[in-house]
Amino acid sequence: MFFVDAIQLEGLGNRSYLAGGRHAAVVVDPPCDVDQVLAAAARRGVRISHVVETHVHNDYVTGGLELARITGAGYLVPAGARVSYARTPVADGDTVDLDADLTLAAVATPGHTPHHTAYVLSDEGRPVAAFTGGSLLIGTVGRPDLVEPRLTEYLARAQHASAHRLADALPDDAAVLPTHGFGSFCSSAQADATDSTIGREKAGNAALTTDAATFVADLLSGLDDIPAYYTHMGPINAGGPDPVDLTAPSTADPQEIAARLAAGEWVVDLRNRIAFAEGHVAGSFNFEADGKLATYLAWLIPWGKPVTLLAESAEQLAAAQRELVRVGIDRPAAAATGGPERWVDVGQRPVSFPRSTFAGLAEQHAGDIVVLDVRRDSERAKGWIEGSVHIPVHQLHRRAGEVPEGTVWVHCAAGMRAAIAASLLHAIGRDVVAVDDSYDAAGEAGLTITSG
Repeated sequence: MFFVDAIQLEGLGNRSYLAGGRHAAVVVDPPCDVDQVLAAAARRGVRISHVVETHVHNDYVTGGLELARITGAGYLVPAGARVSYARTPVADGDTVDLDADLTLAAVATPGHTPHHTAYVLSDEGRPVAAFTGGSLLIGTVGRPDLVEPRLTEYLARAQHASAHRLADALPDDAAVLPTHGFGSFCSSAQADATDSTIGREKAGNAALTTDAATFVADLLSGLDDIPAYYTHMGPINAGGPDPVDLTAPSTADPQEIAARLAAGEWVVDLRNRIAFAEGHVAGSFNFEADGKLATYLAWLIPWGKPVTLLAESAEQLAAAQRELVRVGIDRPAAAATGGPERWVDVGQRPVSFPRSTFAGLAEQHAGDIVVLDVRRDSERAKGWIEGSVHIPVHQLHRRAGEVPEGTVWVHCAAGMRAAIAASLLHAIGRDVVAVDDSYDAAGEAGLTITSG
């Protein structure tokens, strides 16, 4: 008998796995906050005998080294990965015994990275699951462009070959258990399904249903923007991340919050966008705790800049701190909980800006306003509001000076990124309206949509 437990990293769109039998287990691609992995093992009553990495990750900080240190487990890392710490190098075909009749076999699957390795779990000699990391994902494959631009086409071809290698070697009922692909920017596309098998992938995954040339051309033409913080994740993981510190940050009073803003530091309000628009500390930015906090804050903030977090509760603060440490934002400079009335300095009041819909925008569209589209290039290419200005949200903090004069109506696809953008512009004194609506409603509201 065996089990596989998925450990969700929902904000980053990833999964780690704990898999094993009655006594021992392996952990695949663990996050840096290893306490949740240890808790999962304790619930199962198993010893973690092995920790394995499918690749040196580009999108989050691994907890593999620390987890192996704490548990005494063997730490298996692909032999081709250039790392500076002691580990057990794993090559294609290597196997380890986990528990009773359970074995784990390494399968070289280059493509997401040159050294990428998948791991096949077998029970009594029969393959039952493949931990595919960033190779064969659900309905797609991992991106091949995160390592080195000159390798991208080569790695795209390798992804096609690796997907076929797995499909040819495994039975149709073997589970496909990827690390990426649940909203992660490491995925080359997004799928609605949350679980799959080799058989289902054979039927619907383009890597397995199209020829190599067509697959590579389509894959390369569809690659999206790369979050800026990815530049830092690989080196951190290759060097061996330090243990994380999740103790509560120091509490900032209104005077300290004001001083940090005056010093040019980032003060980030984690409350939902409706509450933020209704009242917030002047100069603060809105990154919703329930949105893709880690991805977008780490993407936008200059690397290493101090950040102070404002949360409505200690629980919201702790959850946000856990998400941020996974992308290398290790320690908030300070934090405060409650609401804007408790955060503003003496003699000041919270500030606000209006929210609206695409119907509201349609009523104002002929006036002296600016329509700012902060979606990504790939989204914009499918259609845009006629006359709108386009600056993706992850570029806005550097390009705010390009936004024309006038009241800025900011929109994205659903509202979260528009709220981030509106907060960035409002902090520098611009008049803004955040369009909190689905982009599908733009045409229905009578706005003219132009397509490329």
